[in-house]
Amino acid sequence: MEMWSGNVAIVTGGASGLGAATATALAGAGLKVAIFDMNAEAGAAHAATLGGTFHNVDVSNAEQVKTAMDAVTQQQGAPRVLVNCAGIGPAAKTVSRGEAHDAGIFAKVIGINLIGSFICASEAAARMVAQDPMAPDGARGVIINTASVAAYEGQVGQVAYAASKGGIVGMTLPMARDLADKGVRVCTVAPGLFLTPLLEGLPQEVQDSLGAQVPFPSRLGQPAEYGKLVCHILDNPMLNGEVIRLDGAIRMAPR
Repeated sequence: MEMWSGNVAIVTGGASGLGAATATALAGAGLKVAIFDMNAEAGAAHAATLGGTFHNVDVSNAEQVKTAMDAVTQQQGAPRVLVNCAGIGPAAKTVSRGEAHDAGIFAKVIGINLIGSFICASEAAARMVAQDPMAPDGARGVIINTASVAAYEGQVGQVAYAASKGGIVGMTLPMARDLADKGVRVCTVAPGLFLTPLLEGLPQEVQDSLGAQVPFPSRLGQPAEYGKLVCHILDNPMLNGEVIRLDGAIRMAPR
């Protein structure tokens, strides 16, 4: 991780869950962290503990993303790392009680999870490619997106969420190919069942039941384990254009 120390990393959704753990891991490795999130109170507090900056950003709003990235570049330097963790996952079936899926909800999930990830990746990449290489091989930066095992085994009620995450999986290789000649790598992590704020709100017996579905280790994943994988992707220059499942070998059932 020595090559990355002192460089700037942007983490979307960095106020909580996987994003917060990633921001912590990157700061611990010596990177200067900028957090993008809608939760201003938690985001600003976490950024302060890491000596980083916080930016109140709706990732689906291209102008907000561009303005925030300009601010990061001015305050901390141009980004070398982007980790997209911002996302939402409302549950709704294609048809429920005779009613069609709300088109607005579907569009919002796609807008934040998929389009938001693309906007942030494209804006960050534009700033990465404008910088000098960091290494003799021409490396200029790394983009890491967050999909989900739902991209492959979406459950009942996850049609919008699974579609958004499937889009991120499909975007990974062409984006890596687009940026290959510019020295920017692109990978995606597809987490399984992790102890994020969504699951922390469930009763302990429900958490234990979910964890028991994971073959090994038979528990919910810890956000810090996601952060460890992010650091490894940065550190391993041959990881490019790949989607990595981080799931304890789980394969999700229909419900």
